[in-house]
Amino acid sequence: MQKQSGSGGLPKGVLIVAVSLGVLLALGVATLGVLRGGTTSETGRAGADTSANSARAGNGPVALPPVKAPDAESSACRKVLDALPDELSVDDTPVPRRELARPAPPGTVAWGDAEHNPITVRCGITAPAELTKTSELMNVSGVDWLPINSGDDTSWIAVDRPVYVALSASETIGLGPVQRLSETLRGTLPKQEVSP
Repeated sequence: MQKQSGSGGLPKGVLIVAVSLGVLLALGVATLGVLRGGTTSETGRAGADTSANSARAGNGPVALPPVKAPDAESSACRKVLDALPDELSVDDTPVPRRELARPAPPGTVAWGDAEHNPITVRCGITAPAELTKTSELMNVSGVDWLPINSGDDTSWIAVDRPVYVALSASETIGLGPVQRLSETLRGTLPKQEVSP
């Protein structure tokens, strides 16, 4: 028979087991959170890179989930991807290209380093659901873009070319990368009417 503690409380053995189980449960939840790295969800935004945007700054390969991109392997996307620069400028700092984890979805490129979270480009994606006849577009260096913001995540979708092209970032990057991509698009693909 176990001795009860002080004034009629629970037996000492039961208290030890209860506290131990609570500590083990807390450690298990914390470990699961660390191992999973948080959760990501598919937002449905065309061109949004939820996994790339949740990736941390660093120098290793960037894992990008596949998204619907029926024109990713088109000649138009090949022209765009071949013309993209080796570096993008973010706040006057050159940010180098970043390797993509295999298998990489077709039509994708990334930049980033230890100080900058990945900046990604996806070419040949489907039309964004947010593009309607009344969408407010932003013209940057001769290209019409549909900006889509979600917290710190931003995707810019070029909507006036033969293929849709998305530039996505999980931090404020300014307009420099968008301007650079606009120059590339102007030099490689003809302008066309925006049609939702």
